[in-house]
Amino acid sequence: MSEVSTSDDGRPEHPELPEYAERVLEVAEMIPPGCVMTYGDVAEWLERGGPRQVGRVMALYGGAVPWWRVVRADGVLLPGHELRALAHYRTEGTPLKEASRVAEGHMPRLDMRRARWDGGERAQGHT
Repeated sequence: MSEVSTSDDGRPEHPELPEYAERVLEVAEMIPPGCVMTYGDVAEWLERGGPRQVGRVMALYGGAVPWWRVVRADGVLLPGHELRALAHYRTEGTPLKEASRVAEGHMPRLDMRRARWDGGERAQGHT
């Protein structure tokens, strides 16, 4: 995840960002703390692209938005960023499925049934 500079008001600035990427990042910013959307959910919400395109946008430009709220559909934490994401999830109270005793040393997964946000309360007038 590359870092993107922020403006004086703290909002990310995306110089020469492709329109689709801008829209993906806007959706990521709308996801409430403690909730997640899958890559596919974001693409469906935008009615454009697919999970791989959303994942690519997040990998290239997601550093300035709450990237930990855009996740894999299986609830597995983002490889290479598990500890950082887990800290955010615990701070925000995102529902997790703790690793079983058999899976000792393994990371918990997101409880997708409880954590998934459908965008239903999305900003009025946002398209």
